Amino acid sequence: MGEDKEHRRQGHPLLRGGGARTEPYTHGFSATQMLALTAACGALVPSLPPDSGHSKAVRDFFLASAADPPIPDEVAQLMSAMCLREALALVRTLLWLLGTRLGTLALCGARCLSPRFPFVRRFAEMPVERREDALRRWSREKVFPPLRLFFLLLKVFCLYVFYSLTDENSENPHWRAIGYSPPTDGDACTEEEEQSKSTKRPLDDGVIETIHHTDASLAASLAEKGLAVADDAARDVCRVECDVAIVGSGCGGGVAAAVLAAAGHKVVVVEKGSYFTARDYTSIEGPSMSQLYERGGFVSTLSGSGLLLAGSTVGGGSAVNWSACIKTPDSVRGEWAGEHGLPLFASPDYTAAMDAVFRRLGVTSGCEEEGLQNKVLRKGCEKLGYKVEPVSRNSSEGHFCGSCGYGCRTGDKRGTDTTWLVDAVARGAVILTGCKAEKLLFSDAAGGGARGKKKRCVGVVAASSNPAIARKLEVRAKVTVSACGSLLTPVLLRGSGLKNPHIGKNLHLHPIAMAWGYFPPDTPVPDLQKGKMYEGGIITSLHKVEAGDGLPHRAILETPLMGVAAAGTQFPWVSGRDMKERMLKYGRTVHIFSLVRDRGSGTVHGERRIAYHMDPADRENQREGLRRALRVLVAAGAAEVGTHRSDGQRLKCEGASEKALEEFLDGVTVVRGPQSKSETWSLCCTAHQMGSCRMGATAEDGAVDARGESWEAERLYVCDGSVLPSAVGVNPMITIQSVAYCLATGIAEQLKCDLSSGKK
Repeated sequence: MGEDKEHRRQGHPLLRGGGARTEPYTHGFSATQMLALTAACGALVPSLPPDSGHSKAVRDFFLASAADPPIPDEVAQLMSAMCLREALALVRTLLWLLGTRLGTLALCGARCLSPRFPFVRRFAEMPVERREDALRRWSREKVFPPLRLFFLLLKVFCLYVFYSLTDENSENPHWRAIGYSPPTDGDACTEEEEQSKSTKRPLDDGVIETIHHTDASLAASLAEKGLAVADDAARDVCRVECDVAIVGSGCGGGVAAAVLAAAGHKVVVVEKGSYFTARDYTSIEGPSMSQLYERGGFVSTLSGSGLLLAGSTVGGGSAVNWSACIKTPDSVRGEWAGEHGLPLFASPDYTAAMDAVFRRLGVTSGCEEEGLQNKVLRKGCEKLGYKVEPVSRNSSEGHFCGSCGYGCRTGDKRGTDTTWLVDAVARGAVILTGCKAEKLLFSDAAGGGARGKKKRCVGVVAASSNPAIARKLEVRAKVTVSACGSLLTPVLLRGSGLKNPHIGKNLHLHPIAMAWGYFPPDTPVPDLQKGKMYEGGIITSLHKVEAGDGLPHRAILETPLMGVAAAGTQFPWVSGRDMKERMLKYGRTVHIFSLVRDRGSGTVHGERRIAYHMDPADRENQREGLRRALRVLVAAGAAEVGTHRSDGQRLKCEGASEKALEEFLDGVTVVRGPQSKSETWSLCCTAHQMGSCRMGATAEDGAVDARGESWEAERLYVCDGSVLPSAVGVNPMITIQSVAYCLATGIAEQLKCDLSSGKK
């Protein structure tokens, strides 16, 4: 039966997950460490006596424990792969200590004492109730913040694995109890669907998936695509010649590839992610996050206070974002043109670029039916007299997909992988997947170079993730474009020897604070009685928290995609029972987040080495937005509301007076991360990264000039969100694509001038 179901299930094998592990674990945790980790998992998600009135699925859910195999080993494996080195060292050290009696006494205090010899229990020997109490104490630890970070790491990875691990049928044993049912195909594929699997994919004419090649076959495939290829056996390099090399295929790289290919240039796009299409996507959270996001969605700031979500697949963020299409606000354009000295943003060319992007993405302004979360946002705002704005999307008006963050299974959402890159391939562009850029290639600039630049960029060196391809790939080009995104473009530039002090600085993240409201199925609000929070368009409405006096808005309120495993990691943990009871309400727990245009900024020090500081004004604006979100949830009819603060801050709404609500809201603050000295804390997730190689009118103002070209090396351009002068304050997809359109148009004009003047 299982094999038949697997045969019928649609989707790429890498996105299905499930099945018994066939390879040995490589996490390297010792037996002592694994005993302590298993005990911690069993305390975070303990086996509990179920209520006799529960269904079998719910009874099984309460009886299940995260100490059950293979969960602890899967947690250790995920930690070893995703944790920063300092965090992993902390986990290993404290687990080792918890495997000793003295270490347990130091970390757990009197909770580990026993009246019997040897009087001190190891952590794994403590009763589960005492282990839970120890975890609560670690969560509140103020004197030794690393202990609180240890708790956070245990909690995040344990709950993520518990709710995302799937069997050979791509199912998790707890989803039925929770009422979670991702939109996967349980019925047999139709004949038409089976036939569609053999049809050509949109990018097949230009894509080369290096994971399927060897050194010899890769060279042959590159030549078949019309590229000049030469093997340099002495240097163990495969050399490719083209006009334009682009690193990255997302909002910046995809648009640049289309514009430059349309201008008649041979374009090679280097993409470290894999290529998937609509028929490959499964909406299964665990494997989708692993394959479609940078580091599986576990990129964090150095302090552990924030998780940064960034796409890592063909199409980049445009393949997994939430479809919101919002043009650059006029106030922001004016600021960038005036205060930053960048006239592009006040020009008709930029306005025309935004219009061109809207046309190519097929942006629509209406929504035939909203999902539960957006209905709640709209209803709550309307009841309070707040203005609600519809959000345009790069999909049809009837698009009712709540899982586009795992790739759009309907193919209705139009990312760069189904638009701009298709245009580029139709004009001869080649896309190399599974291929990571390692460094840029430079030569001395001829005649001293333009504007005194001493270097000229002549291409990029990349390596395939496929072990069968031993040779490096050297892509030689007239022009090289870095479009790796704000987290990785600075890494590539710095790692290649560039020195501009703005490279990696000025990182903006649009930090968010999350509010939730529970709407039971029998809610007295008729049009909110049906639906689940994970169904329907992810963002179809928004509300701006205005500042008044003509000032820009303080925050915007939108609704997120939150998978069941993500909910487990984001919900505050106060006890094992409370967490299970929260998760049983998952499908009807609506989330609204407050997003601010951050004045504070961070620094990209290296790959996965990201520091970020929130400005006090940002924190206050975020608090105002969070309070507004809670008011909206209450007005819409929530039975209970709360925040993601570590102590489980919440309010029962039934019978609550206006005074009680105001007192609750007065206590709502935007707390800092787990390494702060306050008793409460929270974990922030963000999905927008901007500004880490910002444009500047001079080299003292930014990492690149107004044309996107490096101040240090001619013919090296940056064409992604990292060039934005500051945070844009709204979902940035349209802004990034519009900037890329303008910059790529300028590159094409420069290449045309070089050709006419005989410049090589």
